[in-house]
Formats: sequence, structure tokens, C-alpha cells
Amino acid sequence: MSADMNATNVDSPSLDTLVEELQRGEETWAALSLVARRDLLAALSEATQKHAQEWVDVACSIKQLPPGSQLAGEEWISGPYALLTSVRALSSTLEALEAGRSPLDGFHISKAPGGRVAVRVLPHNVFDRLLLSGFRAEVWSKPGVTAQWMKKAAGFGQRTPKETGGVGVVLGAGNIFSIAPLDTLYELFAHNRVVLLKLNPITDPLQPVLEKVFARFIELGLLRIVTGGVDVGAAAVAHPGIGHVHITGSVKSHDVIVFGPGEEGQARKARGETLLDKPITSELGGVSPTIVVPGDWSERDLAYQAEHIVTQKLHNNGYNCIASQVLVLSDDWPQKETFLATLRKAFSNAPARPAYYPGSDDRCAAAVDLHPGVAQRTADGSRVLLEGVPSSGDAAFAEEYFAPVLTITSLPGLGREFLSRAVAFANQQLEGTLGANVVAHPKTIRELGSDFTGAIGDLHYGTVAVNAWTGVGYLTPLATWGAFPGHTLQDAQSGIGIVHNGLLLDGTERTVVHGPFSPFPRSLVNGEFTLSPRPPWFVTNRTAAVTGRLLTVFAGRASWAKLPAIFASALRG
Repeated sequence: MSADMNATNVDSPSLDTLVEELQRGEETWAALSLVARRDLLAALSEATQKHAQEWVDVACSIKQLPPGSQLAGEEWISGPYALLTSVRALSSTLEALEAGRSPLDGFHISKAPGGRVAVRVLPHNVFDRLLLSGFRAEVWSKPGVTAQWMKKAAGFGQRTPKETGGVGVVLGAGNIFSIAPLDTLYELFAHNRVVLLKLNPITDPLQPVLEKVFARFIELGLLRIVTGGVDVGAAAVAHPGIGHVHITGSVKSHDVIVFGPGEEGQARKARGETLLDKPITSELGGVSPTIVVPGDWSERDLAYQAEHIVTQKLHNNGYNCIASQVLVLSDDWPQKETFLATLRKAFSNAPARPAYYPGSDDRCAAAVDLHPGVAQRTADGSRVLLEGVPSSGDAAFAEEYFAPVLTITSLPGLGREFLSRAVAFANQQLEGTLGANVVAHPKTIRELGSDFTGAIGDLHYGTVAVNAWTGVGYLTPLATWGAFPGHTLQDAQSGIGIVHNGLLLDGTERTVVHGPFSPFPRSLVNGEFTLSPRPPWFVTNRTAAVTGRLLTVFAGRASWAKLPAIFASALRG
């Protein structure tokens, strides 16, 4: 790329040039057959494999992780691994369309609560069953959508590849480094839209790596990657040659972009007047809950689920759009105090890491100031527990902290009574609808039966994870990712639209993920057949870096010969 493209400030003439290049690239994209587009995906996969180590090295540098840190596993799995698996999923979808088939052919489709249909997207093949044993995921349709309609509609823009969608701008995220590449792919393949990718300043050091990874797309004029500050992003979204905007960030950032800053922007929002006369999609995070359904747990169950919830909060130090922010417990659970003691210990003992994300320490301090007598800092002062927060109207329910702060509240009841109250609390009290986690013993799930399934259907979240973290939904390339549908620009909550969605499905509402309550071999005692040990995304996993690298190599070129090393590393974790 030329020097002006790589500059931190893109002035108006340079932006004009970039948009003109992309407009010519749109014509190139329209002329490419599905076979040629699959060839581009193959080139993307090869380049990602070639530069994966460089990607992870730069990511660890940005996040100030020392060489050899087990936490580098997060960067492997949420970086090149996530991109490689998504590339493979899109390639399979194109292959089906080339052959005149629906991308849904061969997938198990069943009924889901409320007149919905469920498409099983995990496991999909034998490798899924081995590497993610005990995990499963479904994409649920909106009520009233039929399986026949979904089969017919699957493929989105790739059903009419010559009908392109113009030039779009993607405003990249600064926390998880596969977000911007995956959003770029979705714009290209779901909507036939060429992309100006504006990186978040935190990720500017990744620009050279991403340009190597997407080299073929850049050569053909399908993608341009720029860096810079707010001025660059503002100029890009307002440019008349840009026909669509996709935003990843906070709802505050979203509202500044859409309505403008300060009191004038708030007044414009109240009137429903936007600064932009173009469609806008978004993924904006929110206040994610973890609901713990009371049951009879063993001491080892208590310890494992404490680690699990700590991971939901402290993966990437809490700088995740679906980091668990509010833990919902039952006041009447006999094991509540024992579990809380176990959780405090796990929260304090989790690996230390720098607060690399701007403003993190300030947000922690603000949480402490707003909760006098409730807030507890860990010994090193880097993390905050807000324990015993009343279950109505707290500031922690209304704003995403994006920091290592975990709020704990409780509700009365047991069984279906508690679960019903917890679902209502999550839907009505918490800001955002991106992801919700539910933890329940398999015996409790069996006892609740249809009441449990109905409760999952009643949660208004774009991804619901049962005995898993919603981050598994993010990593499932055939799953959808985004807020619960129905939000507007004036009340964006967790955003508008979806991404990922490797099958390019239409008419979707949510993804539902299930995982094992206990790791192997204790899972067998609880009536679950799974071979999964402690997952590599757990912050307590000692071999996460090695396992993450091996999984990434496998995602690039799957083979039976690579499985033994992965299993050996995973079992040591």
C-alpha cells in the first residue's frame, strides 16, 4: 500500500482515493465467480497460517503479555484460529452453492420453543465431536420461520454474486483481534460489499500483519485498511461514497457516531435525527449475566464452576463484549456461601495481567466509588468484586464496565421459581442483549425438563450458553453472532444485525450453546458423555498457549495425525 494509505491521518483527498479504488474493486468483486471467491478464501487461509505466529506476537505485545505466558492461548484462539475456522465455513457454503445445493443440506434441523426451528451447527463433523466433545450449538430462527424457508434463503449475497452492495466502512474493535477481520469477511460475503476497514488505534500495530493476511483482497481492490484517530473514522462514515457503516464498540461510541457528541447529540437522538443517511449495523456489547441455578453440587463441581465464571469475567482481563458482569445467585441455595468463598478464591488467584485497555483502572475505581461498603479489591488492587448488590436499579446493571469488575446479586427461590425470576431480571434489569450464561447441574436440568428449555427460549439474548461461556458461540463459525433482534438506532442496546454466520442464514434470532457441566472424567458421574478436559480458553489452563497454537495449525489443515499432540496438551491443561 502507498504511504498515504498507511498514514495515521487520512485527509480528504486520500480518503477520496481509497473510496474510488474500492468502487473499482466492487466491479471486480461482481465479476468473480463463486469458484474464484473460494480461491480467494484459500489464499486467505494460507496467508493466515503463514503469519499466525507474527499475529500472536504482535497481539501479546499490545496486551503486554510476557513471552511464554499461558494467556497467549487467548490470542491464538481468538485471533488466527477464529479466522481460519470461519474461512473454512464460508468456503463450504460457497461450495454448496456452486453445486446448486442449499448450504443447509445435510444439517440436522429440529423444532425449538415458541414456533422456532433449530439448526445444529456444532458438532458438524467428526473433528468437532473429538475436539469439542460434549459441546453443541444450535442457531434458532425467529418464531414462525420454517425449515424450508431457511434452506431456500441460506447463502445471502452469494446467491446473487453479481448484485453487489457498494462500499462499506467497518470500524474495528480494539479488544479481540479477529473481530475486525471477521466483520470484513461478513460484509464481503453476506452483503457483497467491499470494505474500508478502519482499525481501532489499539490495534494499529496489527495493520502490517492484516495486510499480509488479506493481501489478495487488497490487490484486487476489495479491501483497504486504514489507521488513525476519531477524525479518520468520522470522515470515513460521513463520506458520500460509503454506503453502509458497521460499528463494533460501546453504545456510547455508537451514539456519538450516529447522533453526534454532547448535549446536541443527545437532543438529536431524542428527536430521532441521525447524522448519517445510510444504513448502520453494530455489535455493542452490554451487561452480560451468568445465572447459577441452585442444585446439589460436589466440592469439585463448586471449584470448577468458580473457575468457569472467573474465566467468563477475566478472559482478556474483562475487555470482552460478552464478559460476564452480573452473577445471579439464589438466596435460598444451601451452597451459596460455600460457592461464594470458592469464587472469591478463584477470582483472586487467577493469573495476573496488565490493564492494557485504556480507562480500565478508572472504570474499576468508579465501580468502587459507586459501591461503598460492597466493593472488594483483590490483594493487588487490579480486580473488583461487588458482592451483595441489591437486585434492582444498580449502576452495574445499566452500564458495561469493560474492566475486571464482577457484580454479584441474588434473588429468592429455588428450581423453576428462581429460574423464572432470574430470566425476568436479566431481560428487564440489565442493559444489552448480546449474551447470557446459565449454569445448572445436569440433574437439575433433567428435573426442570421443559421449564428449563422454556426459560432458555425466554431469555432475550443473541447468544445463550448453558454450562458454557457465550464466547464459545463467538468461536463457532457456523453460528450467528449479534444482539437479540429488534433494536433501533435510538435504543441500540447491544446492536443491530449479525455477523459470523458461516452458513449465511437468514431469519435467525439467536445461537444456543450447551457445554459439559464437569470435565472428563467427572462428567461421566453426572450423566454426561464428554471427553473434554478443562477447556483451553479457561484462564486457569496451564497449557493454553501450546494448545491454542496446535488448534490453529489444525484449523489451517485438519488431519488425524495432528490430534494426538492436541489431546496431550489439552489433558495437561
